[in-house]
Amino acid sequence: MLEQYNVILASQSPRRKQLLTQLGIPFEVYTIDNINENYPKTLPAQEVALYLAKQKANAYKHIITSNQMVITADTIVTINNNVLGKPKTQQEAIDMLTTLSGKTHKVITAIAITTKLQQKFVIAQTLVTFCQLDKHEIAHYVNNYKPFDKAGSYGIQEWIGCIGVEKIEGSYFNVVGLPIQQLYQTLKHWDD
Repeated sequence: MLEQYNVILASQSPRRKQLLTQLGIPFEVYTIDNINENYPKTLPAQEVALYLAKQKANAYKHIITSNQMVITADTIVTINNNVLGKPKTQQEAIDMLTTLSGKTHKVITAIAITTKLQQKFVIAQTLVTFCQLDKHEIAHYVNNYKPFDKAGSYGIQEWIGCIGVEKIEGSYFNVVGLPIQQLYQTLKHWDD
């Protein structure tokens, strides 16, 4: 089915690029600068990732051709109905990890798959439980791994995931940033 499309990954994320490459789908990366990633503060936390994935997809709708398929995605971390996006400062990263320490949070990724004629969505949710992290572990991670491009201020595939994640319920790849099994199934059944 994908032979009729040139697949575009509309993301700068090296993790999304790597995961999509693992699916064996030929694609190119093309991003539009300055897409508005704000969302209404009254929007329930559960709906933020989908809202942002759609907003990103809408930026491409008027420029794609009939033989192009654009994949946009957004990942958020939620805890106690609060959305944790990407930290802007070192202190914000430390604060986020302190909030997640010893608790279970939810990682939500929404994917919008857009062609000229249709649009489909994938939404994945994974529960992640951290053990109690001490301030030295958090500081070490933030100082050495600089998680400023990661929702919730961490990458599960990095050191903090190795030492801090006690349990996950759901897709590991969702926590990395792209639930590739669900994406594959959606693409496999695109014309159904």
